[in-house]
Amino acid sequence: MSVLTRMPVPSLGPSIVQEYGRPSPEAEMDVDSPTLQDKILLQVDLNGIERPKDYNVSFHYNNDVESHHFGRHHPMKPWRLTLTKQLVLSYGLQYAMDCYETRAASKEELELFHKSDYLDFLESVRPKDIGDRQEQLRQYNFGDDCPVFDGLWEYCTLYSGATVDAARKLVNGQADIAINWSGGLHHAKKSEASGFCYVNDIVVAIVELLRIHPRILYIDIDVHHGDGVEQAFASTDRVMTLSYHKYNPEDFFPGTGGLHETGPENPNNPGAHHSLNVPLKDGIDDDEYIDLFDTVTGAALAAYRPSAIVLQCGADSLGGDRLGRFNLNIRAHGHCVEYVKATRLPLLVLGGGGYTARNVARVWCHETSLCVDAELNNVLPSHVPYAQAFTGVEHGSMQLYPNLSNLEVRHPNQHDRRYFENIKNKIAEQLRYVKGAPSVQMREIPPNLLGLREELDEEIKEERAAEDATRRKKERNIGGRGEHRFL
Repeated sequence: MSVLTRMPVPSLGPSIVQEYGRPSPEAEMDVDSPTLQDKILLQVDLNGIERPKDYNVSFHYNNDVESHHFGRHHPMKPWRLTLTKQLVLSYGLQYAMDCYETRAASKEELELFHKSDYLDFLESVRPKDIGDRQEQLRQYNFGDDCPVFDGLWEYCTLYSGATVDAARKLVNGQADIAINWSGGLHHAKKSEASGFCYVNDIVVAIVELLRIHPRILYIDIDVHHGDGVEQAFASTDRVMTLSYHKYNPEDFFPGTGGLHETGPENPNNPGAHHSLNVPLKDGIDDDEYIDLFDTVTGAALAAYRPSAIVLQCGADSLGGDRLGRFNLNIRAHGHCVEYVKATRLPLLVLGGGGYTARNVARVWCHETSLCVDAELNNVLPSHVPYAQAFTGVEHGSMQLYPNLSNLEVRHPNQHDRRYFENIKNKIAEQLRYVKGAPSVQMREIPPNLLGLREELDEEIKEERAAEDATRRKKERNIGGRGEHRFL
């Protein structure tokens, strides 16, 4: 059964929203049931959803990632992935994409970046063991932000496996845009958990992409600095990192990502000047963010000329987030996806932070629609499960695009024009150092890359052949260009 063929029945009470729990198996029903299927297909027709004309989009997911729980009071709620999936399904966006139920990543795949002793610990630690493993917990930075919970290893390998699968679809040409909203955990280090992140699926995916792409541009629009990815590729010119984030080294995690942090100080290090940071204060609004993103990202694209892009779409940069302090609305956040997509470069789209679940689901559904060139109705489908998460004035009145400034706390804007102009000028000055770099031989190759290439290329070829055969066998033309079939 496809990953997108089951939908839970809507719950009647408010408890699921408060508890952010996973729905019970008994609450699931098959979207192939005639009544529900007709409603979804009606949305396909009303929203003009069809497969893109000249490119392919793939969607990568494993339902089991939703079943994990960091703890009752922890802000990271995999429930947000359930809501996102239900919005995507309810609009019928699955008919415009190739949808894959992904497997868990293997330890060998994660060792492309992480140290084996750290992965051994992740695999073996259990909540009942923490009293006896305090030294290792400190060594690997476990604690309140990164707790030990039941199913931790499964959770890490599931979200990472979806990201690896998405990257491989780009590598072997099956997709031009590949999406995994469960991924994008950008803080994890080589042998250390950090900021709710245990395995850095982004780094592993970029190593996969470097098999065929000489230069990767990594863009991060999470409200927190993408420190783990920046650190991983600090000494190579084959990856440029560009992070837009709130910066306050005294009291906002992770305290890094200042404008002056541009990579290794030694100018002879290949990674020098290949880390771009856009430090922001509280309260940035839509127009300011869009202008800054377009200017800086455009300059980075022109100077570096990447052959593929990885975009981390952390939703905690939205207004009203439980941890973030920006004033962005959903369309402004989505503008970043539109802008990057317009380059027509291979694009890996990932999730990240986001701690007001209903708005996380809204923005990631919207950004899925942008990837397939669909324009969605502002009124959410009436058949969407857990509609109470979106119902009521305080929850957005069943709209996809509520004005978040009216619903949530609006943070005072601490920026002025001179602040933004300084950022633009400093970034432009930094980029002058990388002018022409793409024309020279890339000097730094990530470890373990070449030794695995031949074996994995053969594996990819076999995987592609099997998936092509399965897709041809099961293909139905719902969402085919110019035709919607109502069965």
